[in-house]
Amino acid sequence: MPRTTGTYRSSTVAGETVRAFVPAPLPPARPALQVEGPIDTACARAMTAISRLEVAASLVPSTEWFLYGFVRKEAVLTSQIEGTEATLRDVLEFEVTEHATHEGDVVEVCNYVEALTYARRELAKPKGLPLSARLLCEAHRRLMRDAGTRRGGDKKPGVIRTSQNWVGGTRPGNARFVPPPADAVPGLLADLDRWIHDRRIYGRDPLPPLVKAGLAHVQFETIHPFLDGNGRIGRLLITLLLEHWGVMRSPILYLSHSIKRHQREYYDRLSAVRTDGDWEGWTQFYLACVTEAAEDGVAVAQRIFALTGKDRGRLISHADATVAAIHLLDLLPSNPIVTVPRATKLLGTTAPTARKAVEVLERIGILQETSGRLRDRVYAYQAYLQALTADED
Repeated sequence: MPRTTGTYRSSTVAGETVRAFVPAPLPPARPALQVEGPIDTACARAMTAISRLEVAASLVPSTEWFLYGFVRKEAVLTSQIEGTEATLRDVLEFEVTEHATHEGDVVEVCNYVEALTYARRELAKPKGLPLSARLLCEAHRRLMRDAGTRRGGDKKPGVIRTSQNWVGGTRPGNARFVPPPADAVPGLLADLDRWIHDRRIYGRDPLPPLVKAGLAHVQFETIHPFLDGNGRIGRLLITLLLEHWGVMRSPILYLSHSIKRHQREYYDRLSAVRTDGDWEGWTQFYLACVTEAAEDGVAVAQRIFALTGKDRGRLISHADATVAAIHLLDLLPSNPIVTVPRATKLLGTTAPTARKAVEVLERIGILQETSGRLRDRVYAYQAYLQALTADED
């Protein structure tokens, strides 16, 4: 029998009648989500890939290397899905110099990093905000900071919408999808909060946590509670849930890369849930993206491990090696763009000592000068950046 996934409400918006979709509460019902068979198999494959990723991450000398690079890579990719053009290099240069190509887009990416950092910090506090609509509103406030000046119009950072929005098209009447009316949004978010915190997640629920995170993402995207930024917050929700429910110890799974590769199918699968109740099709697609993203992460970890080990050996055996240069090399994976003032601060030393360390790393070919200037020069750990982004080619 066909599954009912929601109802439609007709209303008048800007002088035309529109049909807004109001989703049924989770979990999928009548019939329940069919986990047995293909979904069980896909979930086991995804969990195995996640386990391999965490093992690969543990081989890298510092988890901070992974967190720094992976979080920013996820921020870039999730923002590119929404149309920004900033690259990872743009973001890293901006963090050091406060100047970059596509500066407006770079700020949006940096805002995502701030939103994720804030949310993880709150969840880690004994008395921090729980994973809830309120926490997502605070993350949205940080994500959309200054968005009005860049995108035009007031995007109401951190505020649940009080007007009808739509996805695709130039107006609600020709939109690809019309989310629930504004007066239904608070209740729908409350339902989602209750489902996320249902104690059955910890043992008696037949749905694995990894699967539940995918369902929560679809529900959030369908509710579309903000005037802008819903896609990024919805993908952020997956990251937070996987860590909160213990599927992963830290956010090193950059799912947006796989979604960006399969962007058309991603939107088609979301639509099929609403129109056809095809939760099974969405779940298999989502789990395949998780597996692909985890395998990408393993490859990145292996490249980073091999590169940093080789470069450390090259430096230590070089006649010009200094203690400061070795220390700076160890800091480069979480600071792959540096200036002499930045190196001075990182090393906690004098400017001449830091300058010599930078010069040694440049002479060996580990750092490359990228600004072309005689003063205020900027240096990049090019090979590391290539290792981090090789799967984007």
